[in-house]
Amino acid sequence: MSRSALIGNLTAMLRDAGFDVSDRCAVRPKSFDLAARRGEDLVLLKVLGNVDAFDAYTGEEMRRLGEYLNATPLLIGLRTRDKDLEPGVVYFRHGVPALNPDTAMELFVEEVPPLVYAAPGGLYVTIDGDLLVDERERRGWSLGRLASELGVSRRTVSKYEDGMNASVEVAMELEELFDQPLTSPIEVLEGVEDVGNAEPTPDDPDPEAEDEPVVAALTAAGFEVHPTDRAPFETVSEDDRGEERLLTGHSALTETARKRARVMASIGRVTRSLSVYFVVDSDREDVEGTAVIGRDELDDPDRLRELIRERSGREPA
Repeated sequence: MSRSALIGNLTAMLRDAGFDVSDRCAVRPKSFDLAARRGEDLVLLKVLGNVDAFDAYTGEEMRRLGEYLNATPLLIGLRTRDKDLEPGVVYFRHGVPALNPDTAMELFVEEVPPLVYAAPGGLYVTIDGDLLVDERERRGWSLGRLASELGVSRRTVSKYEDGMNASVEVAMELEELFDQPLTSPIEVLEGVEDVGNAEPTPDDPDPEAEDEPVVAALTAAGFEVHPTDRAPFETVSEDDRGEERLLTGHSALTETARKRARVMASIGRVTRSLSVYFVVDSDREDVEGTAVIGRDELDDPDRLRELIRERSGREPA
């Protein structure tokens, strides 16, 4: 299946599941392909045939954007190296969860989260430690008895009861011994830090020299500005008053810039952000929902806020 077909199928699946889905990010650079929201769940999706093509720098960018937009970054792919991604398993690439399309369908359409994740050494699950303790004590088994049944040490059993993850094989043995499920689902949309070897959010990249006047103007207007490097917008700006969040682009208003502005407006709708394009000179006030602001209109911080609201075509959510 081609990458374009995979993105098309994923878009249709998400819409069928009740998600509002952005236009495809068909402009470069693009650290993600789609933004999708259902209620308070917001995901940023990167789609690749082979997930090994997902590099560390893109992973850092997606994790930053997830932090600033309160979104879950996800990688959807078909295979890794020379084998297919297994259904029902969460993989990780550079701190971003990776799923195959079948797992994504179970998660988004059927609302059934996966139970298994891949890590060095094999496949693992999260044991419900409290339930394991209850079942062991209900049967009157000591730690030593359970350890003997599993062929592991008492210390290992104690760690399982404290929440240490277990291999799929051990989990199957436990569930056979106690004749009931003892694993907890991986809540992909609520953060996978416990199983994904979470790393701190990387620092922002430095702004490009030509973007510094815009960054300075937004900062003066009360925004915390986060430059991006591979997103379809130059910055994500968070309002220190808690009123607005902006996606911004900065360039001459060429045809390519207009295309980018349209994509930004679509992403802004889904992420509940206002989109703004700063240009050298233009007689337009917006491009399909993206406010257009001239560089000569940056001097007054309060007026800048007003212009953004007026020209965005909508009030922030």
